[in-house]
Parts: sequence; C-alpha cells; structure tokens
Amino acid sequence: MKFNYTFLVCFLLISAFSFSQEETFRGINMNLGNIYRTSDALTRSISPENFTGEKGKGAMAKLGEGTGSEPARELGQGWKVSPSVKIKPGETFTLVEITDEGIIQHMWMTPTGNWRFSILRIYWDDEKEPSVEVPVGDFFGMGWGEYAPLNSQPITVNPGSAFNSFWPMPFRKKCRITLENISSNEMFLYYQINYALTDVPEDAAYFHAQFRRSHPTEGAIHTLVDGIKGKGQYVGTYLAWQVNNRGWWGEGEIKFYMDGDRKFPTIAGTGTEDYFLGSYNFDRNGEYQYYSTPYAGLHQIIKPDGAYNSQQCFGMYRWHIQDPIRFDKDLKVTIQDLGWRSEHRYLQQQSDISSVSYWYQLEPHASFPDLPSKNDLEVN
Repeated sequence: MKFNYTFLVCFLLISAFSFSQEETFRGINMNLGNIYRTSDALTRSISPENFTGEKGKGAMAKLGEGTGSEPARELGQGWKVSPSVKIKPGETFTLVEITDEGIIQHMWMTPTGNWRFSILRIYWDDEKEPSVEVPVGDFFGMGWGEYAPLNSQPITVNPGSAFNSFWPMPFRKKCRITLENISSNEMFLYYQINYALTDVPEDAAYFHAQFRRSHPTEGAIHTLVDGIKGKGQYVGTYLAWQVNNRGWWGEGEIKFYMDGDRKFPTIAGTGTEDYFLGSYNFDRNGEYQYYSTPYAGLHQIIKPDGAYNSQQCFGMYRWHIQDPIRFDKDLKVTIQDLGWRSEHRYLQQQSDISSVSYWYQLEPHASFPDLPSKNDLEVN
C-alpha cells in the first residue's frame, strides 16, 4: 500500500494548530469542563471595600470613611467599615470604572428603595451613550418591585433581595457602570463586581440591554426593541406583564424581524406561554404554575387581593443561550397583546407591558430611545 505523505503532513499541521488553539486559554468561557485549566487572566473585584479593584487595596477604609463606621467603631480598619454606599436623590454613582481589557464575569447587588427609580447604565470603551440602560429591578427580572426567587443560568435572585448577573461582558479599553437614583429618597447600595483582566477574542461582541414599556399597548402590539443596527445575536427577554382584562391573556405571537424584514418576520412564535417554554396557559388544574429553570420561567405571579392589588401581574424570562437569534444587519422584536373574547375569537388587549431585551453586537450600536419619564416608569 502506498503511504499518503500529503495526508500525514496535513493531519499533523491541523493537529498542531488545534492543539495550540486549545492551549490558548484566556480564562473567559468558564464552565465545569475547563474550571481546572490555568490562564494568565488576573482576577479582580470592585466593591465599596475596594472602589478601584486594585491588587492589595481592599478593606482599607478607615473609621468615618464608610457606612459601616458606627458598628465597626470598636474594631477599626479592616472590619467591614465600608460595605455599601449611599446614593442621594438625583445622584448618579459610578460603581465601576476600569481602564484595561477584560470581561465582567459576575455582578451582585442589593439596592434599597424603589427599583424602578434606580437606573443601571453600562458603557463600553469610549462610548458616550450607554449599551445598557435599564431600571435595576427589571434588569434582574424584578420589574414589579417585589422580591420573587429567580433561578436561571445568567440571572439569579436570591433571598432577601440579592440580584446576580452572570452574563459575560467583554470590553477592550474601558468599562464604566453607573446607577442613577431618580427617586426623591436616599438609597443604599451593596454591590460587588467580579471581573478578569485578560485578552478578549477578536470576534467578541459587546453586551447590550434595553428597557421599554407600553402602558397600555397600542394596537395590541408591544415593541421590545427596534432599530438595532449591526451584527450580533439576541440572547434574552424579560417581561413584566399586567393584564387589564379577564380571562387568558397570552395568545400573542413574538416576532423577530431581521436583516431587512418589513411586513413579515423571519421568526414568528405560536403564543406567549410557548415562547417562554410553557404551554396551555401555564395552567394545571385551573391554577397558574410557577417555574424557574436555567433558560425560561414564569417566576412571578401577583394575584388580585380583593382590595388595592386589583390586577393580575406576571414576570417571565426566556434566555436564548442555546439558541441565540443571530442577525447580520438589523433587528426588531415585537409581541402581540392578545387574549380571548366570546365565540372563540381573539381579543386585542390593552395590557401594561414592560420589557428588557438582552443582546450582543459589534459596536457601534444605534442610539436608544429616551428612557420613559419617572412617572411613566412607576409601577401603578
């Protein structure tokens, strides 16, 4: 048999390339399959105990310099002197300002006050306009301002009101994260942002999130996002939905218009509960069923109490982690506000729907619409 040297050479070259690629581990795509691997990434963390994240600069606050000064008065420096920050009414506080290359890997925070009146913004590199602009409660799936446990892969909310994000957020030059208090009351914020300083792959896109509200919907359509320009992938939806009529409310289809779609979308769902990976009205034996899974959930149900909580309210999420919605040029996402009326006919509803859309894209991104006013943000 004649030996094929050309095949052998090609095989060795491909193997060597694959091996070198496998060995170039940046400490970014973390999971149980690679947790044992070492890298040159530097782990850093920013909190009120270390505002800059610098090495060896944590827990240095002296008595009088932090919100924990009073309970630490007998212990002094190094004993929880600065666990949180106060944010005054109308103030924008900078949680994070990193001038380097790396990736945000985890955010934890527990803000006090009205979560709709605390606006989270994230800026990448030299951006003047944010890539993330969302009320902090809605970003973490708590749009109704009440705690509800949420247990998913990128977002978890744990007792008593611990907000966690595991969305990976790469940046190449700079990362700035702010929180604006638009309330008339002072608030406290406990937070910790964990990140890695490391090389970011050339094809890494930037994380984006945008809030919108229809109060009520017009023409029985809620637009989750419109005017996205560029290349990327849509990765998640959170909806806070208040039903303003009796009966089942979730017959509406979600629609993804991408890359030049106009009248008709490329992707059309089969119903609201189907999009959130449920079925048949989320109903078992005449009762809505809570669920909170890695990629989808109906994690919050607020029932009328016979007094002032007069409407049904729901919190739902759907993460497109295993099935991202990829687009090359543009994207628009809508959902129909549709229920049932008599004689088995669809009812165009007028619900109160707030949403957060999450996506990655290459910069620059199109400008966001103006955030609703304080009165239009308020849950009422």
